[in-house]
Amino acid sequence: MKIVVCIKQVPDTKGGVKFNPDGTLDRASMLAIMNPDDKAGLEAALKLKDADPENTEVTVLTMGLPKAADVLREAIAMGADKGVLVTDRVLGGADTWATSTTIAGALRNIDYDLIITGRQAIDGDTAQVGPQIAEHLGIPVISYAQEIKVEGDKVIVKRQYDDRYHMLEAKMPCLVTALSELGTPRYMTPGGIFDACKAEITTWGRADLKDVEDCNLGLAGSPTKIAKASDKVRKGAGEKVTPDSPDEAVAYIVGKLKDKHVI
Repeated sequence: MKIVVCIKQVPDTKGGVKFNPDGTLDRASMLAIMNPDDKAGLEAALKLKDADPENTEVTVLTMGLPKAADVLREAIAMGADKGVLVTDRVLGGADTWATSTTIAGALRNIDYDLIITGRQAIDGDTAQVGPQIAEHLGIPVISYAQEIKVEGDKVIVKRQYDDRYHMLEAKMPCLVTALSELGTPRYMTPGGIFDACKAEITTWGRADLKDVEDCNLGLAGSPTKIAKASDKVRKGAGEKVTPDSPDEAVAYIVGKLKDKHVI
């Protein structure tokens, strides 16, 4: 089985967020990490590989600046087999539509049975790219995966749904978007780190994308336009209540938690 995991290098918000004059993130000047949902998806792929290591290959693919190769090497150190970096100046400033178009164009060059992406990236929180990739490729998508199993040519997914879950089955090839709750990512191993340092990262540019038009790429091909960007978020006043007793306060808080399905 051939699995492709789409991962993204995202800004580490603990180090601060910076913007370019056009409102896009200044990624080159910020510390970066692997997107948490993508890392959980990678762990799910590696577990499938653990179950059948002789017949399973895991490829990680990312789109970004040249330094995004760092997250590919991290993934290889965790156990992935290959890394593919899609990078080109003309791809910069892409919104979800242009990003998914680009990634789909790269995926058309790769043999795959299962594609795993994170549910969403912490720098955008749109949850759009994974399903859009599936639409471009014409394959089924199952989102919000809490658990992934493979039986023969089918993938079986436990999908989060409010305070319940769905059990869905799809014939491969298929795309699944992963929640961070899907699993705790493993650590890099010393041997894996050495392998990652020696690994050759495949690098593709605009010319390597298949069945993609220039008008759908980069900032120019992005229908989403940023009106204003800021790293300062104004917090609302919230709801203020004054219970008459400790018992009423406890009852109020418990009621709110039940309404939100926390308990």
